[in-house]
Amino acid sequence: MDYISTRDASAQPRSFTDILLTGLSPDGGLFMPAVYPSITPELLNEWRELLLDDGYAALAAEVLKLYVDDIPEADLEAIARRAYRTPVFADEEIVPVTRLNDQLHIGHLSEGPTAAFKDMAMQLLGELFEYELARRGEEINILGATSGDTGSSAEYAMRGRDGIRVFMLTPAGRMTPFQQAQMFGLDDPNIFNIALNGVFDDCQDVVKAVSADAAFKSKYSIGAVNSINFARLLAQVVYYIATYLKVTESNDEKVSFCVPTGNFGNVCAGHIAKQMGLPIDRLIVATNENDVLHDFFANGEYRPRSAAETYATSSPSMDISKASNFERMLFDATLRDSDLTRELFANRVKDGGFAASDLGGEEVMERIRGEFGFASGTSTHADRVATIKRVHDEFGVLVDPHTADGIHVAEQLSGDVDTPIVVLETALPVKFADTIAEAIGKAPEVPERFADIMDAERHVTDLPNDAEAVKAFIAEAIEGTNV
Repeated sequence: MDYISTRDASAQPRSFTDILLTGLSPDGGLFMPAVYPSITPELLNEWRELLLDDGYAALAAEVLKLYVDDIPEADLEAIARRAYRTPVFADEEIVPVTRLNDQLHIGHLSEGPTAAFKDMAMQLLGELFEYELARRGEEINILGATSGDTGSSAEYAMRGRDGIRVFMLTPAGRMTPFQQAQMFGLDDPNIFNIALNGVFDDCQDVVKAVSADAAFKSKYSIGAVNSINFARLLAQVVYYIATYLKVTESNDEKVSFCVPTGNFGNVCAGHIAKQMGLPIDRLIVATNENDVLHDFFANGEYRPRSAAETYATSSPSMDISKASNFERMLFDATLRDSDLTRELFANRVKDGGFAASDLGGEEVMERIRGEFGFASGTSTHADRVATIKRVHDEFGVLVDPHTADGIHVAEQLSGDVDTPIVVLETALPVKFADTIAEAIGKAPEVPERFADIMDAERHVTDLPNDAEAVKAFIAEAIEGTNV
């Protein structure tokens, strides 16, 4: 399997382990497989039995083998077994599914160590990074940005691992107290928390600016775990397949997914699964008040907003106005036109965005809504609070604010969708206690494994929203620690 950049499809292809450690392409683009492997009905039948008999880790290994040809298959199987096991995940199914009614299901992705769906990818990335770095005799310094859950998932997956340091940028004051405690409470010599004066998009811009400095990136072995790293999307493809198999009885059935999203990585994994041939009907993008993506799917206008225009909401992991992985989907939608993709995301986005007319014809939007199956909706604070209360009262299920956004949008569009809809859970309610208390009149129960998390001493460095300041901090930290 070869991997190419969204901004220069003619460049020398790379192997999986190369893009695993590189993260962002040197030209600023995102890596994609040169071709998508196919899921045939026969293969899906095999996977249906495999999931039932051998579990999630076995399925994950088989999906990995389709995309990874430079790690021995036996090693991939061992990597998957280490990543997806109890007690790392609280449920032996890894991804259990709850049926709310005849049409609506919840895919539970938050059974991992940080109670967020990001654990589904990060636990696998931790194993892949450690394996490949040991094989090469190298080390890596991971630079990431988080709006809440990516940071803690990455840090818990990478803490204590040989050859790895993590530098995680957070928007100061923009995460819930529980999210901050999860990250800032870690006292590991290879973990560095940095709070920037800005919003998530500012943090992401700094990550990209540092990664774009080729000399610095090379000297300090900078890598990525944000969803700009294709390996993370690959891990997420697995739970689309697993959830589909649990909701259906035969391959003749189609399933739709409603995905709360801000950075487009989660739903982009669904797009990849659909392109592989998984029988997905609709991919419904659920946004909060930061509804840039909804504007695009509804009106054909992609206009990222400034930090000042990005709202702080009660579903903070979606407080994002520049969706990094959106580039991957449009690369496919424009039939992999890397010149156009580069123009759109290297230039037009900086100048305010672009419209459907800039994509090369109305057939591109028709492909996105038709062949690709994308639809969208949006949710407000009042919507999510009401949804949390109603789902709790009606079904006895307590969901977090982001998942509530997904349920609200799924129900809005259910009349236009003929297939079951799986809402992908974002996190456990405990991470958003204030909003849960507003909705149901009491705080959510704290799982035993998180009982003392709020009591830990905080470890975080405040820095200005400036790439040079971040680079200076990284250089000093690397020179002062061994991993």
